[in-house]
Formats: sequence, C-alpha cells, structure tokens
Amino acid sequence: MNYLIIFETGEGQTRKIVAFVERQIMIAGHKVRIYNSEGRPAGLSFDDIDKVVLAAPVHERRHPKDFEGVVSTHIKALKARPTLLLSISLKAAFPEGLEEAQDYLTEMKMRTGFNPDHEASIAGAVRPQAYGYFESQVVQYVLLEGRDVNIIDGIREFTDWDRLAAISASFLTCNPSQN
Repeated sequence: MNYLIIFETGEGQTRKIVAFVERQIMIAGHKVRIYNSEGRPAGLSFDDIDKVVLAAPVHERRHPKDFEGVVSTHIKALKARPTLLLSISLKAAFPEGLEEAQDYLTEMKMRTGFNPDHEASIAGAVRPQAYGYFESQVVQYVLLEGRDVNIIDGIREFTDWDRLAAISASFLTCNPSQN
C-alpha cells in the first residue's frame, strides 16, 4: 500500500511525530511519501496513493494556513481515500484541555470543508528555543498555568508515543473499502 503524509510543523514536534508515523508505516511493509505543505498549496499528486495521513500543529487556535489551504485545494482527492488527521497541540496534553483541542479540529473542518475518516488530538511539546518573548510568556502563563513546568528548563515533550503508535496501527489496519 502507498501512503502520503501531508504535514506542516512549527517548532519541530510535528515533524518528529511524522517521522514516528512514517517509521511505523515502513515497518508494516508499506511505501510512504512525505509532503511539507509550508508555502506549497499546489503541486501535490495523489497518483498511486491509497491512504493519507495529515498532521499539523495548532498555534493561536488554528492549524497553519498553508496546511489548511492544501487540505481545501485537494479535498476531492482526500475524500476518495482513507484519511487520518493528527492535530498537534499543547492543550491535548492535559485532560481539561481535551475539549478545546477537539474544538481546533472542529474549526479546521468547518474552514476547509473536509472531514477525515479518522482523527486524533495529539499532545505536542514545549520548545522554548523557538519562542520569542511574547510566545514564551503565553506558553508559561497561559498554556502551562498552574503546572509544574518551567520553560526555562528546556524542551519538554508531552506526546504520548504509545497512544500515537496505537492510533497509527489502527489506521494501518483499516480497510480502505470501509471508508
């Protein structure tokens, strides 16, 4: 089977998640093609693609505009194949943030008009080296408010790799004709 992973990353955690999913697909004996949507809303081919994984981070309540543009532009091709959408956000790291993380997915689906066959909110990471002053203040005092996490301590991953492996494995085994 041939897979296409369409992604965009902000600070690098989504790229790390994509590499993890890509390894799982290859270990299962399938082929994978990777497409970074940043700055590239066109020029994407779905020839010989059986399934698609979409992955993007959330910043300021939305996925990157280029990523959403690719989804909107290729909606017909996406609807013709089984799809898995991975929405990466810090809100997904905490039980009380899961509802808001789901809202990000809902809002993206409304903006793009695309409803994936499978979707998941995946916890991201804190990567302070990528933040300016304003971003670091928002992360520390809004997103991490009341938590024993100090961004001065460096990178802190919240991604649940076992959960991601289970989500990926489930998508790998779904039958394309059932979607």
